[in-house]
Amino acid sequence: MTTPRHSVSVAGVVVREDGRILAIQRADNGTWEPPGGVLELDESPQAGTRREVQEETGLLVQVEQLTGVYKNMARGVVSLVFRCSPVGGSEQTSAESQAVSWLTPDEARERMNATFAIRVLDALSADGPYVRTHDGQKLIAAE
Repeated sequence: MTTPRHSVSVAGVVVREDGRILAIQRADNGTWEPPGGVLELDESPQAGTRREVQEETGLLVQVEQLTGVYKNMARGVVSLVFRCSPVGGSEQTSAESQAVSWLTPDEARERMNATFAIRVLDALSADGPYVRTHDGQKLIAAE
């Protein structure tokens, strides 16, 4: 039996004191998402989250809490999402982000596809962490 191959990614839902959420507009496809990316083999999920947020937005963050685990069933990608607080740096775009913006929860829901908007909403909830599956575009009902 062959062991299945999965990719692990991390994302930071960075929440400002006024309740706005940090989001990037991706340079490759124009979609809005929380900053994040593939976890390196030699780094912890928290370190990967800090690195990805800084690379994509210029901000330094404190990783506070795991708020959800999400699996893209079509691609075999498992994403760990953490609520974070900004602690330094300044907003800037990168090769991966064509825009960086602070969105209200309603704006995040409107701009992001369902699989990313739910990550933001879950991170704002005190009831997590959540475990969800999706097909890349929409959530799949829990078993």
